[in-house]
Amino acid sequence: MSIQTDVGQGPLGYPDAVPVPEPEQDARPRPRRPRANKNRNAWEGRPSAVGQALKALILTIVVLTVLLPLYTVVLTSLSTTAEVNRAGGMVLVPGELTFAAYQQILSGGIVTRAAMVSIVVTGVGTALSTAVSVLAAYGLSRPSSLLHRPILFVFLITMFFGAGMIPTYLLVSNLGLIDNLWALILPSAVSAFNVLILRSFFMGIDSSIIEAARIDGAGDWRILWKIVMPMSTAVTAVVALFYGVGYFNSFFNAMLYINDNTLWPLQLVLRSFVLQGVTLPGSGAGQVDVAVGAVTGLPVKMAIMVLALIPILLVYPFVQRHFTKGVIFGAVKG
Repeated sequence: MSIQTDVGQGPLGYPDAVPVPEPEQDARPRPRRPRANKNRNAWEGRPSAVGQALKALILTIVVLTVLLPLYTVVLTSLSTTAEVNRAGGMVLVPGELTFAAYQQILSGGIVTRAAMVSIVVTGVGTALSTAVSVLAAYGLSRPSSLLHRPILFVFLITMFFGAGMIPTYLLVSNLGLIDNLWALILPSAVSAFNVLILRSFFMGIDSSIIEAARIDGAGDWRILWKIVMPMSTAVTAVVALFYGVGYFNSFFNAMLYINDNTLWPLQLVLRSFVLQGVTLPGSGAGQVDVAVGAVTGLPVKMAIMVLALIPILLVYPFVQRHFTKGVIFGAVKG
């Protein structure tokens, strides 16, 4: 409220200050103009319409970049010989569709057998590798464990230095694992990176919980399976996914150690078809030249690629919700 003076003298000769009320103002609230906060981060403000449209455009481009190759692979595998020849390769516009390529490779026998080999190797290898990694990580995460620092140092060395291809082949050969499915599992059974992820997660668990379990009489095995593992579902699922994808996509060990094509995994069969153009006995494509884009050429290659993608696509949704949480938590805790 402003102060206005009226005419008059005070006791000391100064004019008396008499408060005079201001004229009445409009009591209606005035709309506030939004002020830009210079201290606010760019991502805290409301995005503009142009920003929203730009984000939608970028996401659409990313999604199309991912889905378009899959679309062309699936469509080519379902196309006839005439459609493949008309398109000059990969088919983008659907025409006459057929399952002849899938019938061809599944009736031959070798692709079905290779898929079973891949599934067995992936299942057994993933279970074995995850179990060994969990045990190793839990032992290395306990400060009181015997020689845990030197053993951890040995794990770290294997991340940067390897024995080499020839010594590894000689070791596998001397163990009698040539033409044996264990040769696809044991040489890559443990990953030092995955062990470190699990170890960093286990070290982040509150030690008071483990000490309370020890006071109650629980041993290391009971603590691991009853307390630590239920709290580590996310990171364990991520590590298992890493191992599973690695085993299923691996073909190099099979090239080195498996000479019998009846024991080839699916990825090696896929490589023989797609990269080398080799027609394997019993594949159902022995009488057709794979280089001319016939129904047993390019459609067969794409059909085998689709069959190789299906298992991973079926498993990944069940562990996807644990993927980001497990990897980031394990990495940050380290």
